[in-house]
Amino acid sequence: MMMLYVIGGAFALIGFLVQNRLKSKFEKYGEMSLISRLSGREVAEKMLADHGIYEVKVISTPGYLSDHYNPGNKTVNLSHDVYHGRSVSAAAVAAHECGHAVQHATAYRWLQFRSSVVPIVNVASQIMPWVLMGAVMVLSRFPGLLLIAILAQAAITIFTLVTLPVEFDASKRALLWIKEKNVVIANEYDGAKDALKWAAMTYVVSALAAVAQLVYLILLYGNRRRD
Repeated sequence: MMMLYVIGGAFALIGFLVQNRLKSKFEKYGEMSLISRLSGREVAEKMLADHGIYEVKVISTPGYLSDHYNPGNKTVNLSHDVYHGRSVSAAAVAAHECGHAVQHATAYRWLQFRSSVVPIVNVASQIMPWVLMGAVMVLSRFPGLLLIAILAQAAITIFTLVTLPVEFDASKRALLWIKEKNVVIANEYDGAKDALKWAAMTYVVSALAAVAQLVYLILLYGNRRRD
């Protein structure tokens, strides 16, 4: 079971490095002012209106890189720097989060599927640490705990994998829109694309980590059955 923590630690380190790279990219493009002078809030409201979405509100939320779309109350939540910012980073993030709102409005299948498994993933995430702790302590007497861990990890892995097309599609919609509507000029577009690429990399690392942990648990369970 120690190998599971080694895998987790290795991917945590990779995730930390990617997150640092992401922050540096957003700081870089956060200093690149838009020629259009649109704020993140204005970009978001314009993108929603252009897609005929008027019931979604754009609001400011505390935190750094805390931007997200909430399908429950239909709000695009932008961090202070994005909401008020008039930079390439602000435009890219605002448009990306509105991409999720467009997905919701158009019943994008991967977003719907991800939303449907959220309750299961929440339960799996809560029980996983306790199941693993129990498996470490009494695995020889209760090998079934390992099977429960596999099922919980499988749910988490499915969620992280499904998140990839959801995030990639939101960025694709965002980049297409800001280019077509001349929200950005050529070099600003390249910066927005680069920033969103590194944001997507954080999800890729999470997915790879989940897959690696699931594969290890399955192999461990197979070895235990052969013993």
